[in-house]
Amino acid sequence: MVTDNAAAKQQLLDSRYLRMAAIWAENSYCRRRQVGALLVKDKMIISDGYNGTPVGFENVCEDDNDHTFPYVLHAEANAITKVAQSNNSSSGATLYVTTSPCIECAKLIIQAGIRRVVFAQSYRLDDGVALLRRAGIEVVHLCDE
Repeated sequence: MVTDNAAAKQQLLDSRYLRMAAIWAENSYCRRRQVGALLVKDKMIISDGYNGTPVGFENVCEDDNDHTFPYVLHAEANAITKVAQSNNSSSGATLYVTTSPCIECAKLIIQAGIRRVVFAQSYRLDDGVALLRRAGIEVVHLCDE
């Protein structure tokens, strides 16, 4: 049974990690939306990511009409692929992300074994969150403070 004290402590940690993800989002060169993500396991940050272009591409995310290029990676995908290149495992981790995951990122989250997702802002589509819940992943919407 989770005590009120444990739940309050978890919410405090969630809020702190989410603020750190928001700071990490500032690294993004995307004009339309800057998104940050942190992967945390056993109270340690094991990976991070922000939306942007693949390695070796110029840091331009949108065309002249402000449409995002199709090759731009989402923050969640960057964090998951980064941990895949390390000796860490995302199995059982919590993903903190400033915007709720899209359907494509939700599929990656499921396959990466992430057990919990905490986000601040809702994306315009909620199909990613619905898929995560269908897969039994705990999804927490922590509104901006």
